Amino acid sequence: MRIVVFGAAGNVGSRVVNEALARGHEVTAVVRDPVRFPALHPRAAHRVGDAADAGDVAALSDGQDVVVGATRPAPGNEEDLVLAARGLLTGLGVTGVRLLLVGGAGSLSVPGTGGRVRVSDDPRHVPDQWRPIARACERQYALVLRHAPAGLDWVYAAPPARLEPGTRTGRYRLGTDELLVDDAGRSAISMEDFAVALLDEAERPGHHRRRFTVAY
Repeated sequence: MRIVVFGAAGNVGSRVVNEALARGHEVTAVVRDPVRFPALHPRAAHRVGDAADAGDVAALSDGQDVVVGATRPAPGNEEDLVLAARGLLTGLGVTGVRLLLVGGAGSLSVPGTGGRVRVSDDPRHVPDQWRPIARACERQYALVLRHAPAGLDWVYAAPPARLEPGTRTGRYRLGTDELLVDDAGRSAISMEDFAVALLDEAERPGHHRRRFTVAY
């Protein structure tokens, strides 16, 4: 499988690249600045491109099987997340390549609320310092629902409330629109296992034009 990863030097993107290469896939790792090339896996093809630029997305996705959008803006630039989603949707609307978009937990519903309370409004899961990015993820998901081209096969991957570096176990639970929590009320997964879930979805598509979430 030929996989393009935008945001390939980031926390999630780099782990997606590693997982894809370990499974024998052909990977194109995309960053906005070539100064990031040394941080990329040496066995990936290194390319410069901006997910927010539909022309870059179309050019880099041509002839590929899956595009993973794993960009994450710096604090204060949260709206870049929405701009990147728009660029990916527009560019892939040209090439028709499947999009696996890494989102956020903010738009998921809180368990036990009947879908009435979003995670971004619950301080147990989203402390104040995380609220700007959680709100941006809500806008990102809303954009996908409103503006995804009719023929584009997309999937929105929402992580749990806690997504942190850790170990790869290959273990996770799948959900759809509600935050997954364990018996202690904790919602978490390692970035390594989140990458496992993303590659599992890339290899064996189980969601089409919809959202899924994962957690331990």
